[in-house]
Amino acid sequence: MANTAWSDTMVKLLRRMNNFYAPGSSHASCLRFEVNGTQVGWIPPHVASLLSRYADVFRPSLGGVVSLCHGLDSYETRSEAVDNVLKDLRREDSLACLKGWRDEKYSVMARFSDPPLMWMERSATSLFGVKRYGVHINGYSVSESGQVSMWLARRSPTKQTYPGLLDNMAAGGLAAGESIRHTLVKECKEEACIPEALAEKACPVSTVSYTYEDREGVFAESQFVFDLELPRDFKPRVGDGEVQDFYLLPIDKVQELLATDDFKPNSAMVILDFLLRHSFIVPDKEPFYQEFVTGLHQTL
Repeated sequence: MANTAWSDTMVKLLRRMNNFYAPGSSHASCLRFEVNGTQVGWIPPHVASLLSRYADVFRPSLGGVVSLCHGLDSYETRSEAVDNVLKDLRREDSLACLKGWRDEKYSVMARFSDPPLMWMERSATSLFGVKRYGVHINGYSVSESGQVSMWLARRSPTKQTYPGLLDNMAAGGLAAGESIRHTLVKECKEEACIPEALAEKACPVSTVSYTYEDREGVFAESQFVFDLELPRDFKPRVGDGEVQDFYLLPIDKVQELLATDDFKPNSAMVILDFLLRHSFIVPDKEPFYQEFVTGLHQTL
């Protein structure tokens, strides 16, 4: 049977990363954020109160809905109007998440397959609970005897989020207007100095999706997951400074580390997905197998 303590820790991680729709969350008190008649997110009450001061951008909340004024009827006008509000709130210094302003644009849409309705500053997306997408790459190698080892990154101590924690070999958010494949190649090159020709061999294998809340808002996220088998003699190198080091560890050691406080939570989920897909965790030996699968693949 599986290590009960390890399994319990994984279940707790998945519950924490899916806590927005759990009993006792703020979900019932949040207001729906609608753009052009389509719900694209959830706005916490304290954020809705701040937005009510900007009557030229946001209509008064009605029936549990916050929407944009009718005159904001295009991608450009919506994006610019909301961005001006966010910049004003940033100057007030009343919302902690805006202190980490990124100058990165994220697309806002109801579903990934829909045309974007606007863009929004990355650091502000949790205030509106809009869906965020990213790309994570599992870099691994296989020895001559068939033993699997995985490359892990140690995040820089100066990162805005989760400084110093273990992470996937490479990962990054999906910026507005950028493709998944372009983001994959870019993050591999910038973070781990992986040549484009090698990064292009990465295979799309899964998505990991979840919605959680914390004091900064609502995080509805989906990660596009790729597996990249690397040559045995290849070693990632620190590139843009977002990583301080790389480690090649046996897969059983990686699994053990997932249950520690040393891992970035959503990256731990991506690696848990790897362990399931490659049958390092099997249903006959893991009583929480179904809970693992369900917790990794929630509908946003």
